[in-house]
Amino acid sequence: MSILVTGASGTIGSLVVQGLAAAGAQVRAFVRKPGKQSFPAGVAEAVGDLTDVASLRAALSSVRTLFLLNAVTPDEVTQALVALNLARDAGVERIVYLSVIHADRYTNVPHFTGRRMVAGMSSDSSMRNDLTIQQVIRDHGVYPMPIGSAGVAMVDTRDIADVAVAELLRRDAAPAPLPRLTLDLVGPEALTDATAATTWATALGREVIHGVTDLAAFEQQLASFGPAWLAYDMRLMMAGIQKIGMRGDAGAVDQLQAILGRPLRTYAAFVSEAVKAG
Repeated sequence: MSILVTGASGTIGSLVVQGLAAAGAQVRAFVRKPGKQSFPAGVAEAVGDLTDVASLRAALSSVRTLFLLNAVTPDEVTQALVALNLARDAGVERIVYLSVIHADRYTNVPHFTGRRMVAGMSSDSSMRNDLTIQQVIRDHGVYPMPIGSAGVAMVDTRDIADVAVAELLRRDAAPAPLPRLTLDLVGPEALTDATAATTWATALGREVIHGVTDLAAFEQQLASFGPAWLAYDMRLMMAGIQKIGMRGDAGAVDQLQAILGRPLRTYAAFVSEAVKAG
């Protein structure tokens, strides 16, 4: 019996595959295109799509545990529900699902409400998302994410993957299905636009300003290089972040650090690493 990882060629999925393989687990990586990702020796590649029932059925055969990660798409609820139902049909009773935090509060954000329907494991904003804005910070000295001052506990994607690996291994090794558990995947501190900008300024050794709050302009910028529906979805999410923030429940950090057996990676360490890497 093996562990099936969906989204296996993506940032988090590929890290989960690597972590499981390093732990000696039997892993099957579900990918859209064969050969796109270089996986560790012994990892079996299953080619298909979450909307391709036949390919997903084949991938789920002889699988005991499923890591379900699906992208933000217009049909992500359909994808997730199809995958969960097919997993049930295949007898898979151990499932770790990567959802979003505060889905109960961000009820007007399409991809939050969708994931709330199938949520089994919650995650927060990923530090690695800030790699995509590094060039803007370097070129213009501006932290461009309109996160405001309510506080966002950004978490490094490597920590997300490591927690997922630990939970997948725990459930896969259990003699019977374990009780449901929801984890808030958060970083060790709550950041604001001001503290994020200061962190980048310290690492770069020059001024970085903040204060971007125009969500209409934010949406327009995203829509210039991506789907309009996704740009609007992100605008709604940022409006929620500015109003209520994104923080884990009390004890979330201690719970995650107990699972990992080490401290969570800090935002300052992430930024320093990114700057050194160029």
